Amino acid sequence: MALSDLLYPDNPKRKKELIQLHQELLDCMSANFYATNELVGVLNEHLDCTITPIEMRESSTVKENCEIIIQVMREIQHQVQKIDSDMKEKLEPVLYQKLYDIKEPELEKIAIAQRVFSIIFGEATSTAAMVAIKLLGSNHLTLSVSKLIGLLAQIGASVLGGVSITIIGLGLEMILHAILGAMERSQLLTAVRSYEKHLAEFKAASEKYQHAIHEVTSLVRQQVQ
Repeated sequence: MALSDLLYPDNPKRKKELIQLHQELLDCMSANFYATNELVGVLNEHLDCTITPIEMRESSTVKENCEIIIQVMREIQHQVQKIDSDMKEKLEPVLYQKLYDIKEPELEKIAIAQRVFSIIFGEATSTAAMVAIKLLGSNHLTLSVSKLIGLLAQIGASVLGGVSITIIGLGLEMILHAILGAMERSQLLTAVRSYEKHLAEFKAASEKYQHAIHEVTSLVRQQVQ
């Protein structure tokens, strides 16, 4: 038994809690990477984007992986803003307003978007127009992306942000040395509670983010069948 465990008998439990929380975070991040790549695939295929898909880097830290997903999420935000700018530039104000009118039939909005894309690309599919309308009109997706970017930044700056993704497989003492060093009981307890709060918020935001993306990608699959 380590000396710190003799001095602070509840430390082993706290340490195991940190490890479990860390694994939950990695599982959640992995699901976010997958969902993000699904949306990237749709944007690249149907809206002529050139966003590079991402993957978790096991040799990198939690913070570095957070930065990877933040970067591509910001690229997605940029593409949505570009679509909006194209619509605003090429449409009469009345038609542009229709795109954001919740009372306007979606098929009419898709027809308007397809008209703009035909000007931009030479020709455009209804699928491309539908994707654009879903992205422009989805406050759910817009808000969930913004929320998740903020939480990823917080987690990257947290006590476990500097820990490598692969640390989970290295054994308890190696993990504790990498994560905590000589952290005392009071610091360890604070770290666990802080991490629990971050993770709870992150998991909830991730579920909303993944659901919002699924709404778009599932419609695309139905459209192309």
